[in-house]
Amino acid sequence: MCTSLGYKDAAGKAYFGRTLELTVDLPYELLHLPAGFETVSAMPGHPATTFTARYGMVAIAMPARVPTAEAPLALADLKVLEGLNDRGMTFSLLSYPAAAGKQASVAATQAVLAASDLGAWALGQFSTAAEVKAALAEQPVMLQPLQLLGGVESPFHYVVHDATGASLVIEFDHGAMTVYDNPVGVMTNGPRFDWHLTNLDNYTFLTNVDKPSATFGSYKAAQPDSGIATAGLPASNTSVGRFVRAAFYAQFTEKAATPDLAVQTLAHVMNNFDRPRGVTIDYPDGEGSHLEVKGLSDGGTTPYATEFTCWTSLSDLDRKLFFVRDYRSLNYTCFDLGALAGSKVPAVIPMRKFAGAATDATAALKGGAGG
Repeated sequence: MCTSLGYKDAAGKAYFGRTLELTVDLPYELLHLPAGFETVSAMPGHPATTFTARYGMVAIAMPARVPTAEAPLALADLKVLEGLNDRGMTFSLLSYPAAAGKQASVAATQAVLAASDLGAWALGQFSTAAEVKAALAEQPVMLQPLQLLGGVESPFHYVVHDATGASLVIEFDHGAMTVYDNPVGVMTNGPRFDWHLTNLDNYTFLTNVDKPSATFGSYKAAQPDSGIATAGLPASNTSVGRFVRAAFYAQFTEKAATPDLAVQTLAHVMNNFDRPRGVTIDYPDGEGSHLEVKGLSDGGTTPYATEFTCWTSLSDLDRKLFFVRDYRSLNYTCFDLGALAGSKVPAVIPMRKFAGAATDATAALKGGAGG
């Protein structure tokens, strides 16, 4: 599924990382929407909500429907899953199957925001988590059936991080929306966010300090190497286990001295949540809780489903840098929102164009060339 966490460097500057896991590799798009871009969010039975972006953004997006020859995809069909705006605020969508249910009634005359447009709305309109929280108190949001997921109602919850380090979680649980301040800056998937916080009460013993020896009777036991401090961390890839591990890494990872080192450190942290294909599998006769994407597949012939890390993103919220690496890549690609500030036209590039292996530097060693 997904893991997200916030991190701070030695100067207190904020960074954010997340992974996205699915059982198929979908046609993700890298998207730049400049300030001034207009979005129309429509829900049947209600007036449309129209908003114009105050801030530019770089985002990873997905089509909301399956394209056909008669109706190819348009820019309006792309929905933001992950992104960073030019004020250093991030938005992330994470799987949450328990979202759907009876929703609060909204007058038919009132304009509502479709949940699938929350990303473009938040990144385009606001610069802090507090602003998003205040706006959501006034803006009705409704879940909608998603064609790409076979008609399931928006099975997601959403997280926002800003350059101050503040974070919030927007969660629909059985149709009811709750906006939580997020004191740990970590999110995974189900159960509810407040359940995850309560579960952390079971891990007060965690520390990053190794205790490499102990005495049992007259026998002195000693560890042969370092690392015993992490023995109490959950080992599984479940949402519950990943939440605890993410909270541990966010809390105890060394605070880097420079922004470049901080991005590198965050990349190492997120490697702990990277999942290769086949590590866990589910057969069709099982009861796996994967999101089923209708009409799009990876064309695989395996008789099982296996979740893998489709992509990982990192955000430097102070320098407004967005990094992304997909499953086929060893290295990250960087996008600089500051350098994009002068662009007035939206841009869309398939993420697969940035896939690539490591740089081959063999030639540099030929002939014994010195440094």
